[in-house]
Amino acid sequence: MDYLISEGYPDAAQKFAKEANIQPRTDLETIQDRVEIRDAIYGGDIQNAIERINELNPHILDQDSSLHFSLLRLQLVELIRTCTSTPNADITPALTFATTHLAPRAPTNPEFLEDLERAMALLIFPPDNLAPPLAALLDPKLRMDVARKVNEALLSSQGERTIAKLCDLVRLRRWSEVKAREAKKDLPDRIDLGLDPGQNGYDMRQDSMLQGNGDAESMVT
Repeated sequence: MDYLISEGYPDAAQKFAKEANIQPRTDLETIQDRVEIRDAIYGGDIQNAIERINELNPHILDQDSSLHFSLLRLQLVELIRTCTSTPNADITPALTFATTHLAPRAPTNPEFLEDLERAMALLIFPPDNLAPPLAALLDPKLRMDVARKVNEALLSSQGERTIAKLCDLVRLRRWSEVKAREAKKDLPDRIDLGLDPGQNGYDMRQDSMLQGNGDAESMVT
């Protein structure tokens, strides 16, 4: 239940609560806002996501400049993706956005400046021949990483756990295995738990049990 609420699976959480005859710690309807913001980021609609975040809590992005810059850079990447998708496309929208929204923020943090320079390099090199650091900006994983950070910020603003207990358990289990192998304990070469570990441990978006769960399953395209 903790994982379903934290990661934004209201339908699955409701079904779980009903079958387990337990009361969720939070109103499941409040999860829907986070789900819609996550889906907007997955779909590349960053402006919509930013507007929804500000509607929920206008202080989140004001107080977290790193998260705000990450969203704006992702929005720039999406603009560049659109601009460079056809030959001789107009790159003016991307240049205007970078000049207006990112350039004023870049000097405040060396990492911001580096991230902006890397994003602008996408306008120079052909998309089918990018160096790995540049290709990573066009990888859907970047959307997922930003969506994860936004979800954690929203949970924190609501007084909720930012990482589900299940994820902590997966991390603890992984740490225990590493320590056991360092101590030369007799363990199988591979211990498969049937999980797909990511940055937060088990990513249930890959779990077919959640397929067909309404908003629980989002496609990153």
